[in-house]
Amino acid sequence: MGKLENLEPKRVFYYFEEITKIPRCSFKEEKIKDFLINFAKDHGFEYYDDKYNNVIIKKEASPGYEDKEAIILQGHTDMVCEKLDGSDFNFDTDPIKFTVEDNKIIAKETTLGADNGIAVAMILAILESDEYKHPKIEALFTATEETGMVGAKNLDGSKLEAKTLINLDSESEGVACVSCACGQRENIIFDKKYIDIKEERQFYQLIISGLKGGHSGQEINKGLANANKLLARSLDSLFNKFDILLIDIYGGSKENAIPRSSRAIIGVLDSDIRKIQDEIVSLNRDFVKEYGNIDPDVRLNFEKSDACDKALNKNLSNNLIKALNIIPNGVDRMSDNIEGLVGASSNIGIIESTEDQIIIHNSLRAELESLKDDIARRNRIIAELCQAGYKISNNYPAWEYKNNSRIRDLSIDVYRELTRSQLKIESIHAGLECAILADVIGDIDMISFGPSMHNVHSPGENLEIESVANVFNFLINLIEEIKY
Repeated sequence: MGKLENLEPKRVFYYFEEITKIPRCSFKEEKIKDFLINFAKDHGFEYYDDKYNNVIIKKEASPGYEDKEAIILQGHTDMVCEKLDGSDFNFDTDPIKFTVEDNKIIAKETTLGADNGIAVAMILAILESDEYKHPKIEALFTATEETGMVGAKNLDGSKLEAKTLINLDSESEGVACVSCACGQRENIIFDKKYIDIKEERQFYQLIISGLKGGHSGQEINKGLANANKLLARSLDSLFNKFDILLIDIYGGSKENAIPRSSRAIIGVLDSDIRKIQDEIVSLNRDFVKEYGNIDPDVRLNFEKSDACDKALNKNLSNNLIKALNIIPNGVDRMSDNIEGLVGASSNIGIIESTEDQIIIHNSLRAELESLKDDIARRNRIIAELCQAGYKISNNYPAWEYKNNSRIRDLSIDVYRELTRSQLKIESIHAGLECAILADVIGDIDMISFGPSMHNVHSPGENLEIESVANVFNFLINLIEEIKY
């Protein structure tokens, strides 16, 4: 018996629970792809798939809709795989563990994958049923959205005939998105250079933990603490006051998630330990004062570590700490065009330590290409000044607002008729595949909406049950009214 068996709409929650059992981290969507193909075969639907794990399933129009234009229902199959520190959960093998509490489906230890598993579930529920009226449906399931929108970028648009697309990858009921930010992923790269440790030292880990984290686009304006930035600030404070060696540093796990934890291994002199501990107490006090309302569990810990015989050289350590402190992070500016919209932002998502390099992974977003390029320009200059390499790893365009949109106008009318309230139309400071699909498919009319969910991209991600029912009802009424 499924945990969601008694929830309505039954088939939507049936498929959502089935999807939570399928491993589907970005770049690992083979099993969800097989699930979708088997669904298409079982129902006798025409389907296509490709080597990027994209799947298209086509269902013919309901009686009376044969002469209407086809529509695309679209969502992505991958999920951000984040878990609590110390968790032994294995995203490659384990089904997502969740509970049902207070009208919410909650994954407390990991991400839930409601982003965007609930879209897949709603589309499958529509495809399998003969109850709903609709034009021909082309169900588009794209892969690896969360890491560079790889599936959408490599989609063969010729497999699709529709010129109207409903994207189900938004996260607030009653809000429809009609444009989104452009984005860029970039790396600032330091080559490791070592010195031998000759004098007697004690070795400790500096650990930032207890942060909530969050979506680096839609939650960047909340003022959430970034673990990598707090660690960099702590290192700068300590290195300016004490004789310290930096052994290693790493933090964060996803470029598009605000990092929740970060750590550095350092070597210190015995004579400085008590003073360093006092400085740690002072830094902790400052962090709680600054972030206590939004990140009340923020902590900087100073814990004993294993002995080491080599450290990063002083020049590299100084340049690395300087770079981490001055690289832009968080909201860079608000929009001059849309009130309340973030205009440009940056997120230091990962500090990666490999055998030979330390790589700072940044995620940039902006409403205008020029604003994104301005942050990138500053980061390139910082890299040069700090004797580091600079590389752009991924780039995606903005989804620009259309003055004339049939699907937007129809959505507003259907929502008003259904709810007696106004559908909020907005632009978001996050990337949606709509921007890519406009290039891949060609001139296409699009809108994006979805049910309310929270703590997306973080452990504790949750989905509002009643909101799913409301949005699904809106969706089936909307597709019934698409008669052009």
